Amino acid sequence: MKKLFALIAVFGMLFMGASIFAQVDTPAEDTTQVTEEVAVEETPAPVMPVVAEEKGGLTVLHTTLKTKFIEGGASFMGAVLLCLIFGLALSFERVIYLNLASTNTNKLLLEVEEALNEGGVEAAKELCRNTRGPVASIFYQGLDRINEGIDVVEKSVVSYGSVQMGLMEKNLSWISLFIAIAPMLGFMGTVIGMIEAFDQIQVAGDMSPTVVAGGIKIALITTVTGLMVAIILQIFYNYLVAQIDGIVNKMEDSSISLVDMLVKHNLKK
Repeated sequence: MKKLFALIAVFGMLFMGASIFAQVDTPAEDTTQVTEEVAVEETPAPVMPVVAEEKGGLTVLHTTLKTKFIEGGASFMGAVLLCLIFGLALSFERVIYLNLASTNTNKLLLEVEEALNEGGVEAAKELCRNTRGPVASIFYQGLDRINEGIDVVEKSVVSYGSVQMGLMEKNLSWISLFIAIAPMLGFMGTVIGMIEAFDQIQVAGDMSPTVVAGGIKIALITTVTGLMVAIILQIFYNYLVAQIDGIVNKMEDSSISLVDMLVKHNLKK
């Protein structure tokens, strides 16, 4: 069988070679005829031009950004770029942390109540220990002090809620710092660019546009870059603050429900 397949492959290659050779040796008129017939019969889809245009657009965008970055000055543009990189890194870390911290509090309350009724406090504590998120941690602290009275439970819930809120707000101050620094660096580049423009005017002794254009262009590039970085980081910052506010509201509501649940559980005893 292997020899048969090998012979078929050899014959196929010979046939393809013969057909290619025949196409090469045909006269020009026949080639034109064949080309015209193929053009009439097959209409290729315009896929390659679209891909070429997309690649060309990305290449032009990359080249433009690189050129403007160099024109803006490596020192200030590099500092603004570092603000963007560090700010985005901290923002992504907070987004992941808050998404993992958000839980379905209504479902957790029902599960805790069911565990209290069936297995007691220890079963409810085990459930909270195996559930991620700040709400489950607060529940565990309250259940752990149920024998000390409801007042102690309320104080522990409030205190540990503040601790969890501080953990959720971690690194937000650094993001706000980068939001403030980025446009300041841009404005500093603007001032330095204007100083260079006036120095060139003083050296040239002329107020022609070509003398002033270079310094003003550098000033505008650094300003725009700093403002763009600040806008991007501000969007992430506001999103994170909204996420934290939502989780804190759920924590407060669920903590009140937990205290009421523990009061009812103590009354049943």
